[in-house]
Amino acid sequence: MLKVWGRKTSSNVQKVMWALAEIGEDAERIDIGGPFGKNNEPPYLAMNPNGRVPTLEEDGFTLWESNAIVRYLARLHGRGLLEPEDAKQCALANQWMDWCSTILAPAHQDAFVGLIRTPPEKRNDALIEASRKAMIAAMRILDAQLAKTAFLAGPGFSMGDMPAAIFTHRYWSLVPERPDLPHLVRWHSAVAARPGFQDHVQAVPLS
Repeated sequence: MLKVWGRKTSSNVQKVMWALAEIGEDAERIDIGGPFGKNNEPPYLAMNPNGRVPTLEEDGFTLWESNAIVRYLARLHGRGLLEPEDAKQCALANQWMDWCSTILAPAHQDAFVGLIRTPPEKRNDALIEASRKAMIAAMRILDAQLAKTAFLAGPGFSMGDMPAAIFTHRYWSLVPERPDLPHLVRWHSAVAARPGFQDHVQAVPLS
């Protein structure tokens, strides 16, 4: 059986659990990191020297970095389901996954930490507002792409949609005053209807 080490509230763990749901693979998820700790203890560091989550374990094989895990699962179990068969669409799916890591995740960080994990009296409002503006700018990029394609990599859902959908879900909560982005709303409604998203993202409180 596959094992996924990581707490369910982590966006990166959610990505992996959602991918498993999409390809119909079961996995044992083990709480680690955040309030559960143990991610900086020797047994876990032997699997993942970064001390971060998630880590995938399969028959003695371990893999860390959530995008790498999703790509592995898509190639091994979900080719044509999560990994597009078309080479160009596959490249675009990878592009959007990496874009989320380099642009969207950093944009959301200060708003998420400030509003979800910091008591009101200790919040840095300037950082939160700057983060919100950065998120809106990133969402405009998504909306512009989705004006041209049904999903981020082309006409069908793929692994390229998953990281962006998780952060868009957070965006709705973190940015109450938002511009009208109809293509983003249309796409996110379609993605959010998927059972894997509902079980591993939508049903999990932000924390």
